[in-house]
Formats: sequence, C-alpha cells, structure tokens
Amino acid sequence: MFKDITIGQYIPGSSPLHKMYPALKIILTIAYIVVLFFLHKPLAYAAFFVFTAALILMSGISVKIILKGIRPMLWILIFTALINLFMTQGETVFSIPLWAFSINISREGIVLAATMTIRLLFLIVGASLLTLTTSPLQLTDGIEKLLKPLRPLKVPSYEIAMMMTIAIRFIPTLAEETDKIIKAQTARGADFETGNILRRAKAMVPILVPLFVSAFRRADELATAMEARCYNGGGKRTRMKETRMKKLDAAAIAVFLLCCGVLAVLEYAVKIGLP
Repeated sequence: MFKDITIGQYIPGSSPLHKMYPALKIILTIAYIVVLFFLHKPLAYAAFFVFTAALILMSGISVKIILKGIRPMLWILIFTALINLFMTQGETVFSIPLWAFSINISREGIVLAATMTIRLLFLIVGASLLTLTTSPLQLTDGIEKLLKPLRPLKVPSYEIAMMMTIAIRFIPTLAEETDKIIKAQTARGADFETGNILRRAKAMVPILVPLFVSAFRRADELATAMEARCYNGGGKRTRMKETRMKKLDAAAIAVFLLCCGVLAVLEYAVKIGLP
C-alpha cells in the first residue's frame, strides 16, 4: 500500500504541465485548492471535474498512476466521510438503532460527507499532479523564487525551499522503505492485522524502530554527500539553466482565470435559480 504513494514522485515528460514555470505552477496549484473549497453546487463540481480531467490528459500521466496515489488515502477519506456523516446535526433522514440509543444521520451530514470526500479527492489529485510533473530541482527553484521577497527580512529562502523539497522528495522513499520493513517482519511471523488497538500499536514498534534508523541513516548520508560537494549554505547561487516565464505560462494563467470565471458563473446561476 505504501509504495503506491505518488505525492513526491516525479515522472519525466514533455507535456505543457512539465514545461510550465515552476513558481507559477505552485501558485496555480494553491489557487486550484482555494477555488475547490469555494465550490458548493453539483454543477460547479462537475465543471471542476472536467477541468481536472483535462489537466490529467494534458500532463500525459497515466490515469492508473493517479488512481494508485489515491488508494493509500482511502482510509483517510472514509474516516473523514464517517465523521462528517455522524457528527453533523440537521434534518434526520434515518436512524440506526444501537443498543440503548440510536445514531441519527441527517441530510446535512450526507451532503457534508460527500462534499468533503470530493474535495479531498481533488486535493490529492492536484498535489500529485504538481509533484509528478515537477522535478525536485524545479520545485526547489520555484519555492525559492516565491520566498525571494522575504530575503530583506533575513529569511533563508533557499534553505527553506531545499528542506521542503527534500521532505517531499523522501515521502515515496520512506513509504517504500516502510513497505519493505512490513513485508520483512511479516515473513518473520509478525502479525499486524489481528488483536485489539493496543496490541496492534505494540506490533508497530518493530516497524517504527528500523524506519527511524533508516531515516536518520539517509539523512546522514545526504549531509555527507552535500559536504563532499562543498555545500556551505544558500549564498548567491548560480544556475546552469535559468527558468523564465514564457507564452505557455501566460496562456496557462488565462485558461485558469477563464475556468474560474466559468465556475463562478455556475455557482451564481444555481443560487439564483437559473437553468
């Protein structure tokens, strides 16, 4: 399951999304998530789905890879849906009898559970598209340029960008390492699926200890490699290839704003009762 995590992975390609200016791609991804949480109407979500599907097709990334990235998050999606379903008060649709009391499921709870699940799905897909189409070097460059205005305040923009990129980059690596440890411990007779919560928590110790050891070992190896390459902080760095805004980026901004306008119209049209 852990090896299916796609956030942090990069798939080389020559699609328009791969060629976009990294800093702009990060900004548009944040805007994508913000717009998502302003949507409430089914028609607007349908249009947002079409927009997201177009992005996936444009990226050249296989739909199977996108779906594979969603699979490890299913438990989070189910948990979020159940919390919103059972904890939201409103007009009761039906009740589930449970011993001396009953659990009421409201119409508002059903709507909120469905809405939050859809939002999380789109959020996962959007974040996955960013990392799948942006190399770690480009991601570092983009974050650094976004933090550049904070340099007069003595904010170490390059160091922050590098740490964030390394953290994102090592998500799939640690996930793969966790999967290997689980398989190795299972082959030695460890049981992670039976027993109560406390027993399962204790069973996680043989996984967490070697995982932390592996993480610290990788961090030490990375630090040694950086020192061997004479790394001494951010400073004034030079780049072999400077990234600049192009016509493609201007077109991406125009298309995104157009889609935002369409979504706003759909939200407004539904509210005033237009067909």
